[in-house]
Amino acid sequence: MTLDRTLTPHPGGTTSDTSGDSGTGADAQERVQKLRRRLERLIGVAATEGNELVALRNGDQIFPAMLDAIRSAEHTIDMMTFVYWRGQIARDFAAALAERARAGVRVRLLLDGFGAKKIEHDLLETMDDAGVQVAWFRKPAWVSPFKQNHRCHRKALVVDEHTAFTGGVGIAEEWCGDARNPTEWRDTHVRVRGPAVDGIGAAFAQNWAECHDDLYDDRDRFTEQPQPGSSVVQVVRGSASIGWQDMQTLLRVMLTSAEERFRLATAYFAPDVYFIDLLCQAARRGVRVEILLPGPYTDQRACQLAGQHHYTRLLEAGVSIFQFQPTMMHAKIVTVDGVASLVGSTNFNRRSMDHDEEVMLAVLDQSFTAELDRDYEADVERSEAVDPRRWKRRAVPRRMREAAVLPFRRFM
Repeated sequence: MTLDRTLTPHPGGTTSDTSGDSGTGADAQERVQKLRRRLERLIGVAATEGNELVALRNGDQIFPAMLDAIRSAEHTIDMMTFVYWRGQIARDFAAALAERARAGVRVRLLLDGFGAKKIEHDLLETMDDAGVQVAWFRKPAWVSPFKQNHRCHRKALVVDEHTAFTGGVGIAEEWCGDARNPTEWRDTHVRVRGPAVDGIGAAFAQNWAECHDDLYDDRDRFTEQPQPGSSVVQVVRGSASIGWQDMQTLLRVMLTSAEERFRLATAYFAPDVYFIDLLCQAARRGVRVEILLPGPYTDQRACQLAGQHHYTRLLEAGVSIFQFQPTMMHAKIVTVDGVASLVGSTNFNRRSMDHDEEVMLAVLDQSFTAELDRDYEADVERSEAVDPRRWKRRAVPRRMREAAVLPFRRFM
């Protein structure tokens, strides 16, 4: 799939021909409206209409689209990322941000103090010399170790207040390419235009406010958002808190609302028992529950072991589990019944749900969801299914490794 083809927006509101799960048009619209009201009332964030969404698959599509947007900026660029590591792509982003700052564009870059610690210092110097405002979210400090467990895992780029990107990708060579081999990670990002851009901008502003005195300046125009598309989007921000939080509510509503099919792709699968119960309950009431996870390639083996502890229960309930084989699976995607989807920075683990700053798009658009489902099916073709009988016979040392990480699962 070429970049030009991918960047053609898909109109919302049409019935998918590929899933067979969304029923008649009237039935699908009724489901969408019911789900929309559940999400709005239970999370307290209004969905917006008239959005244009473009799904971008892997670095070959994601990075050119983001860099093109940056290079075309005329007024403001706001960017935040958890990972900013090394490689030519890291240099390309630094050069593009620095060039726009020298041209008079207000450029703000928010980096997580833990996730972006591998960034090369000469890139920081280049951007600083050009006038890029670089801020750090909670650099590691021994004086407050518990505060350091709360990270900014959000990924967002907002250009001129009217074009935004969010998803799972970090700025590093690991995300370059097209997931063809272990050096090219699999991920999904989304380009957004329309009223939902304000929600993504608010996610940036929320974390920028903790790190910098100036929340806005005279280059922020606060213009009205156009409605270039037809997607209904709710932007949900997750933040560390005591007790139940919005990201947990979002995933809970999507799971309990599923009637025919619930698909999950996540880089890190280590939920608590409550969400394992929800997955099992959905499967037992007749929902086809499918989970796509990293296989032999993962950068967090302990987290993988923590999730594998639950495989037996899930498999016995009828949940299908697939392990992606070619490379690291880093996407964070949910689709429900062919009518709704989630995409953003949130993993299906305790860290994303309990500890970290996250942002997720809840999209009510059959055409967009169908595109994510097609990508999901292509990924499953490159995966291996976990066989329940073989899993029960796994070796004792493997079971011991799974048990060994359980005391630490709330931090994974």
